[in-house]
Amino acid sequence: MAPSSETATVRVLCQKLLLSGNQPGTLQWLIGSPFFPPFTVVSTFRCIHHSLDFQQESDDLRKLLPKGFEVIGGLIVGDSDAEKSAGEAVRAARRLRKHLSEGGELDDEKMVGASCDVGTGTIHFFISKTEKATKLEPVASVVYEDKSGKYLWENGCLLHCELPIKLPFYFPASSPSDSKEKFSEAVDAVVTLFKEPCAVYIAETLKKASGDAPKPVVLRGKDLGFGADASNINRLPAADQVSDIKMLSCSYFCQNSKTAAAVNSAENADKIHISVLLNRSEKSPTSGAPVAEYFPAMEEARLIVVDLNLDVLTYAPKHLQLMHAVSNLVIPALVDQLYSLKKIILPYLLMEHPQLRIYHFNPPGVLHPITTIYELNYGETEMKQVDVRKSLHLRLGLPLDRPLLRTANALDLSVNDDSRSNVKKRGSILLKDVHIGIPSSGVSEGVASLIQGSYEYYHYLQDGFDDSGWGCAYRSLQTIISWFRLQHYTSIAVPSHREIQQTLVEIGDKDPSFIGSREWIGAIELSFVLDKLLGVSCKIMNCRSGSELPEKCREIAMHFENQGTPIMIGGGVLAYTLLGVDYDEGSGDCAFLILDPHYTGSEDHKKIVNGGWCGWKKAVDSKGKSFFLQNKFYNLLLPQRPNMV
Repeated sequence: MAPSSETATVRVLCQKLLLSGNQPGTLQWLIGSPFFPPFTVVSTFRCIHHSLDFQQESDDLRKLLPKGFEVIGGLIVGDSDAEKSAGEAVRAARRLRKHLSEGGELDDEKMVGASCDVGTGTIHFFISKTEKATKLEPVASVVYEDKSGKYLWENGCLLHCELPIKLPFYFPASSPSDSKEKFSEAVDAVVTLFKEPCAVYIAETLKKASGDAPKPVVLRGKDLGFGADASNINRLPAADQVSDIKMLSCSYFCQNSKTAAAVNSAENADKIHISVLLNRSEKSPTSGAPVAEYFPAMEEARLIVVDLNLDVLTYAPKHLQLMHAVSNLVIPALVDQLYSLKKIILPYLLMEHPQLRIYHFNPPGVLHPITTIYELNYGETEMKQVDVRKSLHLRLGLPLDRPLLRTANALDLSVNDDSRSNVKKRGSILLKDVHIGIPSSGVSEGVASLIQGSYEYYHYLQDGFDDSGWGCAYRSLQTIISWFRLQHYTSIAVPSHREIQQTLVEIGDKDPSFIGSREWIGAIELSFVLDKLLGVSCKIMNCRSGSELPEKCREIAMHFENQGTPIMIGGGVLAYTLLGVDYDEGSGDCAFLILDPHYTGSEDHKKIVNGGWCGWKKAVDSKGKSFFLQNKFYNLLLPQRPNMV
């Protein structure tokens, strides 16, 4: 039973309750979970449909929000009358919940209403006891939690289910208009099968097989408890104390030895994989020959086969019975997703079907995963797909210049997530972000402007490939492309020297004899490759000598502040990767953070830093010496961050 409003406490787990870009009248849905204490806000989604189109809002949230989370209230950016604005938010949230429920009705639960004062930014919270209540009750206190991700994933886990379906159906050739009805009947028949006694659900861990991995668990449709209120189920005994498989909790598949850092995100959460099968060969006391039934068509019929690839992700507390997690979370999620796919396909039923693919994401600032349905008929850069992602960014309050919801950034649920810390390429392990923890630059009053995001360190002789003396610009380019990969602007592999040369030949910059050669490349060639492979434009800065480089510090600092991409700096036959500048505007003193691709040793961070292969280089040191030659012409390649979603 929910606490009374006089003692109620609203707990806010999400880092950012008020989404950026809100205007007066903007409505946000407050997201909670039936498994958490009442009035616990996990995340917030912006309402993006004008005139409060509840049908469209419910369709969107049904696809986006994993089972295990639900709308628990609303927040509106309102005027000085906080209670009035909060009341509007609550009424909208109740209507949305009715649309989200299967029958259009819900128990009259207590809900959270909130109002943000436009002038002060202060958020006031209220509790609505019933739908008919005319007055809201102010809450006793509001607690903004630290380490909220830890709270979610120490106590909960993810259940993942993939189910490819080839769905055939017939309709009269003389009556194409009947196709939609027949397709709908075929979908309804699949939904019925999910709850049939012959349905079998196999639960197993997603972790790599090991001697102590828990054995898979088989649940049968006839044993599942459909319709139970999973949120009210009492905590279960420990998995090792349970003999009845029906009583096993989700914790049976969860690790107990994870470090605190390992459970702060959905990516590293415990995951249970659910497979769906139909058992048509139940044991029979009598034996008999197989029987084939023949149903002749009364008239000419047409056959259509629709490919439906279901892929659902749900959240469950670890203490929840596995059978209830399957029957009340996984199966309803499959049903909702099946109907969502049906709605998208129906208009194209007699044409080429859209190629639909399900992706799961865990964007920064959102504690739990979200699910999207993308049409692969459209490339990621085509406007229809861009508009879909922009809409999602707007709903989630994500910046519009980061590709957070591109397919390269989707959660990978097929491998052991614990092994992601080491990046491998062609047999060697690459170091990431080697500049972290290096000594300071020595510019006493300087302001450091650094690369934003992660990169991999590419240098001479990696992968057993001897490029010593000629491959430094190739290695700098590989480091730059690794940055774009790790920031999820692209999913292409970092190209080899030969693939870089092949690209330059394909665009007509080099002759075919260039492939396999040991010829140097410079800033111009790097810009051509980045444009061809990634669609990235570059700015090229010229310096007539090394002594001019300090004059460019302010412009370089602006690049790192606004773009944040690594820079290739080349002079003569030498090339380096520039990761930052430290600049004192008053004195003009400056230093450059150099990542040197000429290193030929092993992937030893201490050796690299102590040897000066990654570190600050003063424009002019105390002895009057400079890292950059004064009589050499330098080019700087400044890749521009694509402004895209």
